[in-house]
Amino acid sequence: MRIALFTETFLPKVDGIVTRLRHTVEHLQRRGNQVLVICPDGGLKEYKGAQIYGVSGVPLPLYPELKLALPRPTIGKVLEEFQPDLIHTVNPAVLGLGGIYYAKTMDLPLVASYHTHLPQYLQHYGLGALEGFLWSILRAAHNQANLNLCTSTAMVKELREQGIERVALWQRGVDTEMFQPHLTSAQMRWRLSQGHPESPLFIYVGRVSPEKQIEEIKPVLEAIPEARLAIVGDGPAREDLELHFAGTPTHFVGYLHGLELAVAYASADAFIFPSRTETLGLVLLEAMAAGCPVVAAASGGIMDIVTDGENGYLFDPLKPQSLITATQRLLAGKEEQEMLRQNARTEAERWSWAAATNQLQEYYQSVVAQESISEAA
Repeated sequence: MRIALFTETFLPKVDGIVTRLRHTVEHLQRRGNQVLVICPDGGLKEYKGAQIYGVSGVPLPLYPELKLALPRPTIGKVLEEFQPDLIHTVNPAVLGLGGIYYAKTMDLPLVASYHTHLPQYLQHYGLGALEGFLWSILRAAHNQANLNLCTSTAMVKELREQGIERVALWQRGVDTEMFQPHLTSAQMRWRLSQGHPESPLFIYVGRVSPEKQIEEIKPVLEAIPEARLAIVGDGPAREDLELHFAGTPTHFVGYLHGLELAVAYASADAFIFPSRTETLGLVLLEAMAAGCPVVAAASGGIMDIVTDGENGYLFDPLKPQSLITATQRLLAGKEEQEMLRQNARTEAERWSWAAATNQLQEYYQSVVAQESISEAA
């Protein structure tokens, strides 16, 4: 099968969407498919055998790490040469709208997928009044697709409630070969704790941006003064958060990749994730695969991953004290921590990237078959 994948973000950007797309492209290519990735230009021409067509763009004002790339006529020529069987547009917003356009003009089946809960993000950027308008745009875009995929049951439910049609679940995935509990390292623990490896060590991994609500971890540090926090990642809120956490034992590590990131997860005592805007929360699965117990908001896609008291702890995002209580509960018993580590790993092992991509290809084949039947009729 020949698949043209439109995405608003790809390598060298680092985030959960790019991680999912990297593994998806790799496994699709392994299965004998040919993939063309159309994305904002990041300097790459190829990835794991897939062709990359980069479209020049400008940094997004509210989020400079993201590039705003407008569709252009040259994309049509690239698609004509590639001759796709299907177009998949990821988070159609700007460049992804070009995927919708070319699917219609070239009479190709269209799959769209929803990964970023943009309507909730607006509240964290002072634009909450635009939420209804944004849903109307998303509805108009996604309802052009033959199939809309979400990465959690919570998002499937919400999109249906918002009037988006033909919605299905695209199962989660995680690299259980990369992220493993045995990678715990005294050297990494020393580095993340800034020379205090004996202290309880909390870790956050992900975008450092307003919608992740990282500032809500500060009261935990105040309630557990012997604990230390390592924030792994970067983003537009880093400068503000450095001021917010000034005077606390917080280390802004920056980006970690690959094995180094896996070692960081495995070396921490708890992964704290206050975000309540997650459609999936891939970093949670990575932490769990590494045997790192998680404390996360009982919200969105997280509810599909974390079972409270079994493989991590959930807290009520409407009750600030709840995060402190959940974290204290996790630290209270060593035996329970070990049980959480084992159960977290067991949960992660259920979700391989190969299985997730196999499911996606079945969706692709179904959509192509349905389109062929419609044309024949």
